[in-house]
Amino acid sequence: MNVLQRWPEPVVRVQSLSESGIEAIPDCYIKPIMDRPSVDVEESNEVNIPVIDLSGLNSDDAALRKATLELISDACRAWGFFQVVNHGVSHQLMAETQKVWREFFQLTVEEKQKYANSPETYEGYGSRVGVVKGAGLDWSDYFFLNYLPVSSRDENKWPSQPSTCRELVAKYNEEVLKLCGKLMKVLSINLGLQEDYLENAVGGDQIGASLRVNFYPTCPQPDLALGLSPHSDPGTLTILLPDDHVSGLQVRKNDGWVTIKPIPNAFIVNLGDQLQVLSNGNYKSIEHRVLVNSLKERVSLAFFYNPRGDMVIEPANQLIMKDGPTQYQPMTFDEYPANLLLLRPFFLLFAAAATGLDTPPLLSSLWRSKSPVVVVLIVAESEATVWAAFSREVITHAAAAVARESLYATARPDVGDREELHVGRWRPGDGSLNRLCGHGRDRLDLLRWDIDMIVRCRH
Repeated sequence: MNVLQRWPEPVVRVQSLSESGIEAIPDCYIKPIMDRPSVDVEESNEVNIPVIDLSGLNSDDAALRKATLELISDACRAWGFFQVVNHGVSHQLMAETQKVWREFFQLTVEEKQKYANSPETYEGYGSRVGVVKGAGLDWSDYFFLNYLPVSSRDENKWPSQPSTCRELVAKYNEEVLKLCGKLMKVLSINLGLQEDYLENAVGGDQIGASLRVNFYPTCPQPDLALGLSPHSDPGTLTILLPDDHVSGLQVRKNDGWVTIKPIPNAFIVNLGDQLQVLSNGNYKSIEHRVLVNSLKERVSLAFFYNPRGDMVIEPANQLIMKDGPTQYQPMTFDEYPANLLLLRPFFLLFAAAATGLDTPPLLSSLWRSKSPVVVVLIVAESEATVWAAFSREVITHAAAAVARESLYATARPDVGDREELHVGRWRPGDGSLNRLCGHGRDRLDLLRWDIDMIVRCRH
């Protein structure tokens, strides 16, 4: 697929909007009603993701080591998120690295613009994801940089100001990478696998890694916007250094959202889609999002530990023998659909067309097009159905996902060179689409990266 070299419209820095003194945010940042942060949020002070002291892993007390392993196992299976303390990364290094990035975002616009990114790689200073003109946007700016493999690393693209930035980022990435290696061993052991199984399964010493620094400016209407829309991470593991002065990260739990309360000097660990696959669904990759507020800005650092691009990711044979048939089709990380980057893998559920409905002629013609992916939103008076026509290989993957999520689905093979799969319906306002595919309608904007057309037609 062709990759756009330029953004489809002028990029507006969210920080500049925030500092301009506006009282109402532009429409492109306003989320649909069912996705706004004031809806179905669980704010109980009694609920938080598990906090785990990793020093127990090195204890001479066998019972404490076992208890620590069990805490991590339970968190991976029930939450897909947990916080870690006594993790081995210098607290001073954490604080200094976060401070230097906070200082970067306070530099002049002209200085930051030297590192402005493009849709080609996203590396550098950015304010949007996706290349659709007029798309809905998140209330945040960011800086994205590659770390591994070494061949992808270009420190000249890292900020030279503040003067200590490059040195601190290199040290920070090195230490967080060690923490990832330690956690991968623990996650393997907890699955009953050899301790190096998961690490080797994603590429061993040839894995991919990157850092995304998020800046969430103050927002005059925080009840209408999100700093980061709902998503799960497509990679293996994410290590987040949150801003422990301001809460903002929320994770999906049941039908609501739980606001994570950051612990000083702790990292937030969340499992990515590839770990869910490798574990044959024992571990969970959970949807999460980020709130903004009107009083305090936030800076967070997300370190992504990803598979080597050409590694085939599939459940461990031992787990298939133990748990039953695999729920996932083998796929390399490079093959993981580029148009679904940052989206739940089971957005693939919305694959194909009008089972039980009279297919609109326009939809039939789109099936015959050369487009790799076509998404159609058929709007009726009281409900809407999201359809997508994918290649046969993706439909096969989607069928397994349907079974995994226990969702209603019917499939009919051999419709020309495509297959059909109809999955559920969305009724405005009830949040069922959010639960069904892990995202609200605004996330279709991201899906459009590599989609040739979006069609809305009356049925």
